[in-house]
Amino acid sequence: MRIRPALARTVLKLTRWKLVGSVPESGILVGAPHTSQWDWLVTVLMAWSNGVRPQVLIKHTYFKGPAGVILRATGGIPLDRENPGAAIRALLAEAEGSDAFLLAIAAEGTRGKGEYWKAGFYRISQQTGLPITLGFVDGPTRNLGMGPTFHPSGDLVADMDFVRAFYADKHGIKPENRTEPRLREEETGTV
Repeated sequence: MRIRPALARTVLKLTRWKLVGSVPESGILVGAPHTSQWDWLVTVLMAWSNGVRPQVLIKHTYFKGPAGVILRATGGIPLDRENPGAAIRALLAEAEGSDAFLLAIAAEGTRGKGEYWKAGFYRISQQTGLPITLGFVDGPTRNLGMGPTFHPSGDLVADMDFVRAFYADKHGIKPENRTEPRLREEETGTV
């Protein structure tokens, strides 16, 4: 559908957001910093402007009423954080049978300031062999887009040092809500 990319580019231009890089057709897309409800909209616009439609894991409670219809229509997948197993297993099965599987995950897991990121993006990449692409929203510069793509090396701390270096100057829409990219698993050495 050629209308979506044109519409998305127009909306981004009118709202003065600048796209950087391009969205891959396949892989795990980390969206960070996740500091505002607007992150979802700019992520959808970024993907549409690149002609792709990622699936996005979103807290299941947002899928009630009309919002659920909109979220599902734009690639939203409800995730019950208390019991994520079924949704993740279904996604893993889908990833195995597709050459163009793109999953977007807000690794911070919340829009508020937290202590750690969630390790799901790293685990799913390891289990599927799909690369991780670092996506970003930076409110102060009004830039959003894609950074580097990498495959987990197996050295969690080194991989997260790479992630931290990339996000060091990315602040999100509400910088005060930004969570530093680090995983609880870095302290234990297991993912």
